[in-house]
Amino acid sequence: MKIAVLGAAGGIGQPLSLLLKNKLPAGSDLALYDVAPFTPGVAVDLSHIPTDVNVKGYTGDDGLTEAVRDASVVVIPAGVARKPGMDRSDLFNVNAKIIKGLVEAVAKNAPGACIAIITNPVNTMVPLAAEVLKKAGISDYAKKLFGVTLLDTLRAETFWADITGYSRGSVKIPVIGGHSGSTILPVFSQALGYDSVSSEDIEKLTVRVQNAGTEVVEAKAGAGSATLSMATAGARFALAIVAGLQGVPGVVESAYVADESGEFAPFFARQVLLGKNGVESLKPVGRLSDYEQKCLNDMLPGLKNDIQQGVDFVQNCGN
Repeated sequence: MKIAVLGAAGGIGQPLSLLLKNKLPAGSDLALYDVAPFTPGVAVDLSHIPTDVNVKGYTGDDGLTEAVRDASVVVIPAGVARKPGMDRSDLFNVNAKIIKGLVEAVAKNAPGACIAIITNPVNTMVPLAAEVLKKAGISDYAKKLFGVTLLDTLRAETFWADITGYSRGSVKIPVIGGHSGSTILPVFSQALGYDSVSSEDIEKLTVRVQNAGTEVVEAKAGAGSATLSMATAGARFALAIVAGLQGVPGVVESAYVADESGEFAPFFARQVLLGKNGVESLKPVGRLSDYEQKCLNDMLPGLKNDIQQGVDFVQNCGN
């Protein structure tokens, strides 16, 4: 199986590629692409790690074609990271053209690939990518396209463990909605220990999860954003896609995906069952607390606006 990482030389791309080199199944091919001219050197560096994963690095227009050709999974961390004072929506104009070009290359050279987008703003980039895939005639895009929101889940579970005393990794918390500010909704009411935490602390913890990206940006004093934790989330999600494609049963992770039922919005983050076709089914959101239901209702207009922005970008490009 071939896995391509587009944006592999960046702050997320390098640790993401390192994790995949160490954890992909034996015999996998890992293709690294970036506009940075030293990208082949990143691949050579990783190739010295003694795992049975073949690594090649590419740059330039021809390199993009070769990197994605016949890939089964394409992970995209490419783009500009947030800086202090920037919201994810501020990144749109910078990153939209990048994502459009990369997804067009995937559609042409690996039309059956599963695509996992890390690039922010995810709420907008995934609908944008969907429009590109539809224009390319890929009808099953809803099963193949993912926004990586797993970092929100990891944060929610970590913060919850710290406040409740459960060991980290022992509690599972679904996170629904989107991947920006108030569209991020951790469903703490479905977590172990919920009855022991006050409503005030629940609200504070919800806001912390929503603003955790800013917490990292400010802590790094302008020197970067969440790269290592995002790489961890991206690698875990990519490996989950690979496991699903290989037929491993019961692979469930959270992701921002197309919801053709339109239950909440055309794209919505929720738990997803992964399988040989990509998305096998969308898990029910389940019962929400009154506070969570209000948060959900309040977020939907903004989430739908984010989605429409991505759709409009492609439709207005004229090609």
